[in-house]
This record gives sequence, C-alpha cells and structure tokens, in this order.
Amino acid sequence: MNYHKFSADQIFTGTSLLTDQSVLITDQKGTILDFVSAEDAGDDIQHHEGVLLPGFVNAHCHLELSHMRGLIPEHTGLADFILKIVGERHFPEEEILVAIAKAEAEMIANGIVAVGDISNNSLSLAQKQLGQLAYYNFIEVSGWKPEIATPRYENGLQVLAAFEAGLATKTGTKRSAITLSPHAPYSVSEQLWAMIQPGFPGNTISIHNQETPAENELFKTGTGDFVRMYRAMHIDQSHFEPTGKSSLQSYFPKMAGAKNILTVHNSLTDPADIVFANAQVAAAGNHLFWCLCPNANLYIENNLPPIELLRRYNCTIAIGTDSLASNHSLSVLDELKTIAAHFPEIPLEELLQWATYNGAAALQMTDQLGSFEKGRKPGVLLLSGIDNETIVGLTKVTRLI
Repeated sequence: MNYHKFSADQIFTGTSLLTDQSVLITDQKGTILDFVSAEDAGDDIQHHEGVLLPGFVNAHCHLELSHMRGLIPEHTGLADFILKIVGERHFPEEEILVAIAKAEAEMIANGIVAVGDISNNSLSLAQKQLGQLAYYNFIEVSGWKPEIATPRYENGLQVLAAFEAGLATKTGTKRSAITLSPHAPYSVSEQLWAMIQPGFPGNTISIHNQETPAENELFKTGTGDFVRMYRAMHIDQSHFEPTGKSSLQSYFPKMAGAKNILTVHNSLTDPADIVFANAQVAAAGNHLFWCLCPNANLYIENNLPPIELLRRYNCTIAIGTDSLASNHSLSVLDELKTIAAHFPEIPLEELLQWATYNGAAALQMTDQLGSFEKGRKPGVLLLSGIDNETIVGLTKVTRLI
C-alpha cells in the first residue's frame, strides 16, 4: 500500500473539528492527498479512537538552554531567573549538544513538527542540520547599554551568517528561516533597535513581552526589580528615560516593519495594550500573534497570562513551551492541559487551532504545516483520552506520521 487511510471519532483540520465519518488519505510520507467519505474510501481504513489533527507547532522555545533542565528553582521571579541563566548557562559544549539532541527528540515524540526557536549562539545548528523538525530561527540580540550596541549587533550577524551557511543545503524540504530578533524591551537599547529594524520587513519578529510586573514598572517609572537586576549585573542604565507608558506601548511602534509580530508570554498585558497593539498593526498592515507559554509562567512567576482577556479581544493566539530551564517538558499538549484546567470554557476546537494552524501562520509555514490541506505535509497526530471534548490530565498524543 502506497498510501494511508485514517479515520477517527473526530478529525481536526487545523481550523475545524469534523464529526462526520470522513477519511483522511495521505501518501506514505504524509502528504495530504484527499478527504473522502467513509463509504467512498474503500478498504484498509485505519480507525482510531480520539481526534486526528495536524502536528503541533511550538511557537517559542530556547533549545540551546536544554542542558539547564531542573537547575533553576521554581518561582524565583523573572529578574532572578535571568540572573541565574546568565550566571549558570555555561557548560561543556559536549553536554549542551547532548541535551539539545535529547530535547529535540522529546519534541518529536510529543507531536511537534515545527519550532520557533531562540538562538543566542550556533550551538543548536548541528542538530537542526539533521532536518528532523522545521525551525524558524530567531537570532536573539540584546544589549541595554548604548555603547555595546555595535558589538552585540555584529555578533548577531555572525550567528545569523553561520545559520544561513549551515542550513542552506542541509535540511532538504524542511523549512528553516533565520532572522535577527530583539530579546525583550528591557534589554535592547535605542541604538540596537535602530540597527536591527532594517531586517524586519518580510520576517516574523519575536519578542518577550510583559512577562512580569517589573517590566511595566521600569518603563512607567524607571523603578522596580529590573533596576536591581541591572545593578547586580553592573549595567549602568543612566541613559534610560522612562516613557510613562507600559512596556508594550513604549516599544511596539518599533516593530512596524515586521511582516508578523510574535509577542511571547504577555502575562501583564491589559486591555489598553491590546487596543494599542491592534491599532498599530491595522495601520502598518502586518499581523500580530500572541504566544502563550503558561507552564513557564507558572514556573518562573507563578502566574498565568490573561487568556480570557485575549479571547475577548479576538487575539490570534499561538502556543510555546519556552525552555527546559523554565519548564518541566517541551510539550505543546502539556501547555494545552494547563490552559484547559484553568480555563475549561475554551472549546477544544479553539485550543487545537492555537496549537497547530495559528503557530504555523505565525512562523509563515502554512504552505506546508498546520492544516490538513491537499498537498501539505503537516504530520498526523492522534489525541486520545479526551473527556467530553475536553483535554484532561490523561489525554495523550501519538504521532501516526
């Protein structure tokens, strides 16, 4: 047999949950060939109990921090978490590479087919050259002091060049995009912003957004926990003038040139921020995606993003896992379990779209991933153990292709 015929209790297409007796037909490598009725599908149908769906998209990850699994205690708060990342991330390269390989294998086993991955260096490049997952590589730049803007920018360009050269011919049909992205509003000086903005057009640009109250406090008043963090890192911030506005409203206009904007975490985003951001993207003609990493938010700050608020404003939501330094697993399903436990009113169909199509759209990969459209190769997963159309603790994911 040179094709597969899949049926299940339900099929999620990427945007819709089908309850009729449709049969999904793929070739041996997983390319979608057709949807047909059961009566027209003939023999050899593989029927499964549960929901068939496209592969998960992990819109935000730090693969290069996989060696730090379990090293940082929970609930430190973001400032102290960053201090520990900076001070404790340096391990022998061999250990880091082994951890990266194990982390990617974990993502594959958990049904993930594509990743928006943050890279401060090229340590994850060798693993990505194997072409086992599709990656959108965000080469992260940071530098709060104006005088280091040029060397930090040049370092980012060097990492980007290494990725471009290393991935040019190594990944076959797997998508691999690379772009410079700012780390966070509190770590990029005005001078560094000006250097990276010319690279935004046509690209998805990621930024850590409003993960802690200290971020808004810094921009509104110039005080708070980030000031303590700067002092501990011996970083002079005398150049910084508070804007009197929230973090998002202070930096968001700088993102106007991007094709897609991917804000990550969004734990302290409020209605005024959402209205402001929506007005900005409407004027610029680009697209905004709000990436949620609830398990990392619980790990670091012991809070959750305002999901009900984001839904009320019809925000386009994607799902990320953050890193193994700030999470117990790299599993999109584990993120959905946390969301479903705290927000049981969210329909299964909506959650699954966040985890599949929306992530693929954010990473500009919908031509191949995120939905069961003819000619695409999105992977085929089975979710089992769903209780009354609700993801629960016992829900499992199995990769069929």
